[in-house]
Amino acid sequence: MLRHLENDLPLEELIALAQKGDQSVQNYLLKTYQPFIAKCVSEVCKRYIDTTKDDEFSIGLSAFNEAIISYNRERGSSFLAFAKLVVKRKVIDYIRYTQKSPAAISLDETYDVELMENPTEIIAAKQQYQLAQDAWHRKQEILDFKEKLKEYKLSLAELTEVAPKHRDARETAIRTAITLYEDEQLREYVLAKRKLPIKQLVKKVEISKKTIERNRKYILAIFIVLKEDYLYLKDYLKVVRQ
Repeated sequence: MLRHLENDLPLEELIALAQKGDQSVQNYLLKTYQPFIAKCVSEVCKRYIDTTKDDEFSIGLSAFNEAIISYNRERGSSFLAFAKLVVKRKVIDYIRYTQKSPAAISLDETYDVELMENPTEIIAAKQQYQLAQDAWHRKQEILDFKEKLKEYKLSLAELTEVAPKHRDARETAIRTAITLYEDEQLREYVLAKRKLPIKQLVKKVEISKKTIERNRKYILAIFIVLKEDYLYLKDYLKVVRQ
């Protein structure tokens, strides 16, 4: 049965079957997409993930299963894009709470004894710790972003110079990047050529060829953010996508 499903049914239909309680399909998906899960986890941990030993992989596998159950195709995103986001967030949460990131300390060991009689200070200390963890993960994300920019012959310093100065212009460039990313043919062109398909893109958006060319580097940078599913950098785009 699984061979038949694999050959004949789209992924979204397999997800629908699993959501209806088909355990064999659910197990099939969990097994088949283990390499995908491992890649998502590795992108967060910045190291090779051993699927037989690393706890982070188990967290990612559980998160992928959660994504199967909770996915709603009517929200617009593909299942794999949704699953990637769920896996990454769950692994980040796991890293935070198990304190395995560099220079992590145990709040229980360090603060609880000294501040046991002052709950307000305990809360403040834990909030400060949470902010420190967020800062660490954000830094790792930016470092990865810088490496991806190099593939397109771009740099972070360069982006600060070419980014549109006015908010309306920035939002227009971001919407253009979203259109670029969501069109399968245009997306594949960018991934293959590492440049904008300006002639094709100008037919899809309500801005001039000259404007696209002027904001080319910025549009490419936003395209990279969308493709890589960066959790923190994507916060920058939320207001535009709503």
